[in-house]
Amino acid sequence: MKKLLFIPLALLALAFAFPAKKKIKIFLAGDSTISIKETKAYPETGWGMPFVQFWDSTVTVVNRAKNGRSTKTFLNEGLWKTIYDEATEGDYVIIQFGHNDESVEKKERYSTPDTFKMNLVRFIRETREKKATPILLTPVSRRKFDKENLAVETHKEYSALTREVAKEQNVLFIDLDEKSRALYQQFGPEHSKLLFLQLQPGEHPNYPEGKNDNTHFNELGARLIAQLVLKELKALNIELTERIFIPPAKK
Repeated sequence: MKKLLFIPLALLALAFAFPAKKKIKIFLAGDSTISIKETKAYPETGWGMPFVQFWDSTVTVVNRAKNGRSTKTFLNEGLWKTIYDEATEGDYVIIQFGHNDESVEKKERYSTPDTFKMNLVRFIRETREKKATPILLTPVSRRKFDKENLAVETHKEYSALTREVAKEQNVLFIDLDEKSRALYQQFGPEHSKLLFLQLQPGEHPNYPEGKNDNTHFNELGARLIAQLVLKELKALNIELTERIFIPPAKK
């Protein structure tokens, strides 16, 4: 009988020694470079899609990114409110905008530099109000090379604005613009096409006339960008990275 009692008591002691991790959510706020794609858009893939696969069972990734959204429309359409209403203490909110904020010709999306900064500050402030942790990212770079075959900046102004906000607000920060350009440089002008939605006419039924897109990723590109984000999260040395899924060792 004493032996039988010992087993549950030992398990109880272990439970107190190693308490279960609180379940948390990672919210993704951003545009089409992150968002979940419909089947009709395949092979276009947002980096938020493979990002889901990195985490253990205590983490739920909530991808609220949406095609064509800027900080302005993300607020006006209530997408930010869904994050604010759902976020709780211990959660994380990854924020990446700029692609559509800088589109001067699209008045419904365009955010002036001052408005862009103001909206980012609001996202950070309200995330902190919920006792969640904001992580600010510069916009992922488009694919563009100069005559010397060097990957060049495609979001110069709005990436700089994002860096300013990150510094002023003392917020966790990933310079995804810089890191993604370095990735394209590794591949080079020609092979970097393999990361994007680049299709010849007749190559895929979703794009019978072909596609020459240097903004949106295919599956490979999305996965490599998601891996970049994960690598940079590890470098931040935050509790979140303790929840990365590690497969059991093979026997």
